[in-house]
Amino acid sequence: MSTRPFDFANAAGHRLSGRLELPAGPPHAWALFAHCFTCGKDNLAAVRIARRLAGAGIAVLRFDFTGLGASEGDFAATNFSLNVADLVAAAAAMTAADMPPTLLIGHSLGGAAVLAAAGSLPDILAVATIAAPFDVAHVLAQVSPDALAEIERSGMADVRLGGRPFTLGKQFVDDVRKHDQNARIASLKRPLLLLHAPRDKVVTIDNATQIFLAAHHPKSYVSLDGADHLLSNPRDADFAADMIAAWASRYLPAAITAVASGYDAEAEETGMGKFQLAIRAGQAAFIADEPVSVGGLGSGPSPYDLLCAGLAACTTMTLRLYATSKGGPVERIRTAVGHRKEADAVPPDVFTRQITIVGDLDDAQRAKLGGAADRCPAHRTLEQGSRFDDVDVRIVTEETL
Repeated sequence: MSTRPFDFANAAGHRLSGRLELPAGPPHAWALFAHCFTCGKDNLAAVRIARRLAGAGIAVLRFDFTGLGASEGDFAATNFSLNVADLVAAAAAMTAADMPPTLLIGHSLGGAAVLAAAGSLPDILAVATIAAPFDVAHVLAQVSPDALAEIERSGMADVRLGGRPFTLGKQFVDDVRKHDQNARIASLKRPLLLLHAPRDKVVTIDNATQIFLAAHHPKSYVSLDGADHLLSNPRDADFAADMIAAWASRYLPAAITAVASGYDAEAEETGMGKFQLAIRAGQAAFIADEPVSVGGLGSGPSPYDLLCAGLAACTTMTLRLYATSKGGPVERIRTAVGHRKEADAVPPDVFTRQITIVGDLDDAQRAKLGGAADRCPAHRTLEQGSRFDDVDVRIVTEETL
């Protein structure tokens, strides 16, 4: 899996800061995540849920609403309606980049925002909320009565939300009071998943009940038993992500199952960046890429990194087999491999290894292990050279893949 920046402009022209969480292979669906009130895209729940979904093959964009985190704009001039507009702008930017979202996920007030935004996003196939309030004005419960009175009197006030200082204006208060979420939920016409903690002290469980009763089928509820409002325990965030992935699989495009090709490894372009590839090697799947300095995203090891990794792995495994067969007191082995080219030398490629062995070894044992390193199969393959069969090039259309 990998993370890459994805910034976009909102309706007011402000640059909003986003991060894409990408699966190891081509995603089978794209999701858009709305964070909780004032939390930002980098809070624990947003990051863990997005990355967990990426592990399930669903790519996720998490971003900072206007005026928060690394996004431009003044938070004091924003309101719930503008958050909803930011979500619509994010979906449009993803679609323009050939990443059309089909799943909306929102946490707390972000959950209310995705319920409100869904009506403007016809391509959304499913909506999931976590600890969402039924009434948007519920967010004012986090503001002290004295601060609300000051806002009514002078038009704005300094408040503390989540332990951090913010300025709220009367336009924010007036805006959250005007939204009719009941009507929006009733007309959602999308599958809806509600996740809520029964003992949530910030947004109580009766909010989930009200949303569930307002929504039409198909609708589902999952209890986040023992979790707090922010899902501050990583296990709770992981559980929420797993439930969303399992539920959404019924409504999103099916994951593409790799067809056994008879080869040991495969590399396929992901469409992200110039060089990024989805790699399958044995039972493992991961990303390969080139460094930013040569035009890549820097999101994974380069081909030569992978070649060095193969030599490092083979050397370490060979030494472990040798140590086990000889009964030596070897506790742990680590091999570092480097590669360079010497243009005037024959052959020009040079590999360097540094082997670290933890164990109470004498000089003779150390020397024998050093000799065993040169007998690793990958070392011999590189040293002796290889032959190649003719390349089998298959030309297919997208429909026949």
